[in-house]
Amino acid sequence: RDYYASRGLGDVYKRQIIEYIKRGKNKMNTNDILKKVDHTLLAQTATWEDIKVILDDGIKYGTASACIPAAYVKQAAEYVDGKLPICTVIGFPNGYSTTAVKVFETKDAIENGASEIDMVINIGFLKDKRYEEVEDEIRQIHEACDGKILKVIIETCLLTEEEKIKMCELVTNAGAEYIKTSTGFSTAGATFDDVKLMHDHVGEGVKVKAAGGISSFDDAEKFIELGADRLGTSRLVKIMKNTDTGAGY
Repeated sequence: RDYYASRGLGDVYKRQIIEYIKRGKNKMNTNDILKKVDHTLLAQTATWEDIKVILDDGIKYGTASACIPAAYVKQAAEYVDGKLPICTVIGFPNGYSTTAVKVFETKDAIENGASEIDMVINIGFLKDKRYEEVEDEIRQIHEACDGKILKVIIETCLLTEEEKIKMCELVTNAGAEYIKTSTGFSTAGATFDDVKLMHDHVGEGVKVKAAGGISSFDDAEKFIELGADRLGTSRLVKIMKNTDTGAGY
């Protein structure tokens, strides 16, 4: 009881977390799930004060990273001083910048202190079956990451099953570390079916990130059980803080 009171958790959120933990001895605990979260704020209106809250929360709750707009990466990296990996987005959210622009964005972000890059593919090229160009772009951006983690956003809600499977192949061939479901800015976010499909079709060493619409610890654990290694969301930390309003990434 004192544990929850000391963190300012209201009764509703205390019940949700306690019930989640009690539902079975094989359930992951909240800390283990939070370790897989890229705590995310990508809203166009995000201010430095907003970003600092994300960074402070990421450090406090032990998230995998904080995913923020590129314009704040340098300031954020200096602010956290190595206590939290900084992730940012490239070609976001539509993916139709030229490869040269995406490569420049990537190099700039890495120089500014980003540890992880989430890029958006050119969805039109995929639908045109310009597979070599899609794969080559991912490969060039991965090279620009200079050893840092690359996650490839394929925007599953806009793709056919055949296209999702093809992207698993291309991401694997290009050497990226992760394939990611969604930007959170399109028609839908991650689904259980898509995460399972991607996990079943990526090659060895490629991990899956589910992003967009992950609103509870139960959902988070289900995504992990289906093969997600990372979760892009801000909602889980908000639940811990008793500030979740049902909105946001």
